[in-house]
Amino acid sequence: MLSRLPHLLACGLVLFLQSTPALHAADSPPAAKKAPSEPAGPMWDLAALSQPPKTYPAEPLRADGMKGVFFEGLPYQGKPTRVFAWIGLPATEPGKKVPGIVLVHGGGGTAYEAWVRLWTGRGFAAIVFDNCGGIPVHTADPKRWQHHDAGGPPGWGGWTQIDDPREDQWTYHAVADALLAHSLLRSLPEVDPDRIGVTGISWGGYLTSIIAGVDTRLKFAVPVYGCGFTNEHGFAHSVADLGPERGDRWMRWWDPSAYLPAAKVPMLWVNGTNDFAYTMNAWQKSYRLPQSAHTLCLRPRMPHGHGGAGENPKEIQVFAESIVNGGKPLAKITGQGRDGRNVWATFTGQQPITKAELEYTKDTGPWQKRLWEVIPAEVGADGKVHATLPEGTKVYYLNLTDDRDCVVSTEHEEEGS
Repeated sequence: MLSRLPHLLACGLVLFLQSTPALHAADSPPAAKKAPSEPAGPMWDLAALSQPPKTYPAEPLRADGMKGVFFEGLPYQGKPTRVFAWIGLPATEPGKKVPGIVLVHGGGGTAYEAWVRLWTGRGFAAIVFDNCGGIPVHTADPKRWQHHDAGGPPGWGGWTQIDDPREDQWTYHAVADALLAHSLLRSLPEVDPDRIGVTGISWGGYLTSIIAGVDTRLKFAVPVYGCGFTNEHGFAHSVADLGPERGDRWMRWWDPSAYLPAAKVPMLWVNGTNDFAYTMNAWQKSYRLPQSAHTLCLRPRMPHGHGGAGENPKEIQVFAESIVNGGKPLAKITGQGRDGRNVWATFTGQQPITKAELEYTKDTGPWQKRLWEVIPAEVGADGKVHATLPEGTKVYYLNLTDDRDCVVSTEHEEEGS
């Protein structure tokens, strides 16, 4: 992930700091021990997590236009935790309430103040929190962030924690911290609690996919890259390395596929065709699970990361604005089909469609390595988008681009499916 942070005071910190690595895949599987207990009810106590958490000063961490805080998280290994967060508010008229957004960072990341600034510049209140018990100050290794003594479990995936009590595992804490961050944001007098959504990148998109099925207060959710069915995408080996019993437990407790069927919030799913982790097969199975409508934005070879790649796709802002501010929505795919080699899609939208394309691959094998090609599609007088599949096509989908340069995608289809 791309790391960004303005220069912060790195000395005189009153907290005891230690180094923590960013974990992107599986460590060595833990030695077998007694399995932790299954939850007797819901995994998270939503009533408790819906209350605004206590906050504490985060001196000397400062950023212009931001408020840095620690908020009280859930206990970890029997001890209280504190979660670092940046909170930003946009300039607005006195007494006017603004929409809000919860930002969930990905692997190797932290609470990025620039991400908050991106959204406050759009008129949103925003909160971003470190979901691995860290603070946004580098260690001597520029790829690592400092961990503080009151932090929760390290990420990512929690593979080595699978035999620990559920309440001491990373996903449990990361999701709970997101709900608490939401509760804190909606408690602010400047924020309209009925106009708050969530977006997350990579592992943050994975978490967003869970949060969408758990936090019923949200008005929209945008997972970028991240999805469920971990045992079928780029991290499948991490699940397999746990062995059958522990792998099944991880999927049952921590895979988004266990929570997405409960999601009722509108969702925009953003991904790239060749993502190294969240492959198109698992992504499709994930976006088909929620009860709510979904919008897709699938770009060929979309880079993976924070910064411009994962934070700045214009579709995210337009989607959010359409739900909480009455903005003009993205185009909506209303149908798609195929007759022999002729494929089509129908759509509705308030903005003109300026370009339509057929994205296709003739390759099989690992999704990450397939070569994707593109040819123009035609927007017909019948209101349909039409294209003819080249010989040898194995997988295809259609992309529609409006006059704001916003892309919406049909579902992908596989030859013979």
